Amino acid sequence: MRNAFADAFYDLAREDERICLVVADITAAAGVASFQKEYPRRFVNVGVAEQMMISMCAGLALRGFIPFAYTIATFTIYRPFEQVRIDCCYQNLPVRLVGVGGGVSYSTLGGTHHAQEDVALMCALPNMTVLAPCDPAETALVTRSCMAVLGPVYLRLGKAGEPTLTANAPDPFRFGKVRTIRPGKDVCILTYGPITQLAFELATRLEHERLIGTAIVSVHCLKPLDEDGIRSVLTSFKTVVVIEEHAPYGGLGPRVKALAWECKATCRLQTFSLKDDFIHVYGTHAELLKAHGLDSESLFHDIASIAG
Repeated sequence: MRNAFADAFYDLAREDERICLVVADITAAAGVASFQKEYPRRFVNVGVAEQMMISMCAGLALRGFIPFAYTIATFTIYRPFEQVRIDCCYQNLPVRLVGVGGGVSYSTLGGTHHAQEDVALMCALPNMTVLAPCDPAETALVTRSCMAVLGPVYLRLGKAGEPTLTANAPDPFRFGKVRTIRPGKDVCILTYGPITQLAFELATRLEHERLIGTAIVSVHCLKPLDEDGIRSVLTSFKTVVVIEEHAPYGGLGPRVKALAWECKATCRLQTFSLKDDFIHVYGTHAELLKAHGLDSESLFHDIASIAG
């Protein structure tokens, strides 16, 4: 996903001289490296100085540029949170905050690199738009589309190696709108980000082993949320499931529950998220998710029992 972003960013930057990139001591992906080489006057590496990165982006935005701040998600938003809130959101500036490795993607680096509450934090900020594409193809589309947003944007990316999941999506991409990326009639899984791959594994197994047709809906825009699209899902399926690589508070799950209450939905609704805990496990991304209860075997039996 980060390579898809870098390539899309490079194409945009070649067309628009206002676009610049400010990074904080992170290795450049292919497209970013090409941009750095060809347009050095629009590329700045501030080093391990994330507050400076955000404030510099705000200053550039005030001078008419469209700056992208790019580093690991925890250092894009947590360390410089005051600058994100005051310099970018308070002044409603067109700064794009790119957080690589949302959730627990940086599994082996521990809690300092786990962005498991980022959606809640960013959605709470006035003027902030929050985007979380599900695969490389959607990442490229979201990167291009976010240029139309007038205020600040948080773009939550995976790390690397995510498969393309939307090539055969029955619904076209529309910026800010939920879309079905896998058809089904019995259960609908609402999800976003790289954990969508796990949703596909579950949907395939549910269909083959339990004859449960499982749709998957990508919610790439978490703020502003496509409430009409979510309500349509809640009233169209008997069982709705939310799977997200995020803390249980402030993410998609609680907001779907609130909408279900407001529209008096009669579907069965269950949400699955990371635990409200720092899990002290060293291992792969999949092992971290399993420690949080987000593994294929556990989710398969839970969803099958709900849908049955």
